[in-house]
Amino acid sequence: MSFDIALSGIQAINESLNSTSQNIANAGTYGYKAQRANFSSLVAGSSQTGVMIGSTTQNISKPGSVLNTGRTLDAAINGSGFFITRDASSGQTEYTRVGIFDASKDGFLIDAQGRRVQGYPVNTATGTQGALGDVPIPTGAIPSVASTKMNYVGNMSADWAVPQGTFNTPPITPAAPPDPSTFNMSKATVAYDTLGGKHTLTQYFVRDTSNPNLVNVNYVLDGALVSGQTTQLAFNTSTGALASVNGVAADTVSDIALNVTTSSGGKLGSVSIDYAGTTGYAGEATTSTNSANGYASGTFTSVSLGSDGSLIATYTNGQKQTVGRVALATFANEGALTTVSGTSWVESVDSGSALVNAPGVGIGGTINSSSLEQSNVDITSELVGLMTSQRNYQANSKVIQTESTMLQSLMQAI
Repeated sequence: MSFDIALSGIQAINESLNSTSQNIANAGTYGYKAQRANFSSLVAGSSQTGVMIGSTTQNISKPGSVLNTGRTLDAAINGSGFFITRDASSGQTEYTRVGIFDASKDGFLIDAQGRRVQGYPVNTATGTQGALGDVPIPTGAIPSVASTKMNYVGNMSADWAVPQGTFNTPPITPAAPPDPSTFNMSKATVAYDTLGGKHTLTQYFVRDTSNPNLVNVNYVLDGALVSGQTTQLAFNTSTGALASVNGVAADTVSDIALNVTTSSGGKLGSVSIDYAGTTGYAGEATTSTNSANGYASGTFTSVSLGSDGSLIATYTNGQKQTVGRVALATFANEGALTTVSGTSWVESVDSGSALVNAPGVGIGGTINSSSLEQSNVDITSELVGLMTSQRNYQANSKVIQTESTMLQSLMQAI
């Protein structure tokens, strides 16, 4: 009997060493969860007959440390949850903590195993989030958008003197720019027509000859004066704040009718200019905001993940747009998930069905972009476990050796 008991101990220790070996071998595997062999007593009838490995469990709920990789399509989950992947050939849905993603040749977000990552496609025109499924990555061009709005914020110095000359005398043309003595300051802004063509809209700020609290703004587009378009900025005499635009106190937007049609068909219509926040303080004239909306067409260059799981596409024109959002799955009993590999699982009856949400919604964690979750294996504990297994193996071997010596003695006595 003691032979069998000691032999069962050696066999169980060998099986336990398999788990320890797996843990040590995968200490550097991203998203790997440490295994543990659970010993269980063998019972025959009413007596114990040894030991066996009753079960093997993974410590799924314990997170590994987060490593910053600097790669924009790497992601680690900060908290609970799993990335959802679908095998394109078998259709099986698997769950993983390994966020090594890439764009496939057919335009979908995939993981390192080639499985399609599940999430929510986003309509780039409306920003509407679609239904859960494969996340497409639009790799084509985005069309140009014509400029319709412009923001300008600056300080029109109260120390400006009235210019000596009269603006637009002589007439301003591309070949004859304005005389510097006829204005106090100029600022140029790039605007785009419907085909993405660039146009330079220059604002010329002129201190009014009759009222020192007024600044007149004249506009020159691509070197030619925009006739009939002048904006009058009035400033409060005591505070220097912008009081009115073209005499309207509540309206800080000036509509400038540019009405340009290029030879190639591009059109640039009216542009509304917002001067809110502009001041008339003494001292240096400054500009803090000078920008227009709109942009030229651009082609896809790269894609990256945001901290909220957003999939952000970047284009050659410098524009970025959200094209999708990665989903996370949580489970009532994640420890009962069925292991497919050391880093992937499928749901089981005991784990419950997946609860799917965007990152940061419900009990799901958030995303650490440009990072990966490392293995949660504790090498020190595993090495201590190896020494413990070695000691137990030697003890069981000693039992067999002692039993053999006793039998030999018995045989010699007989």
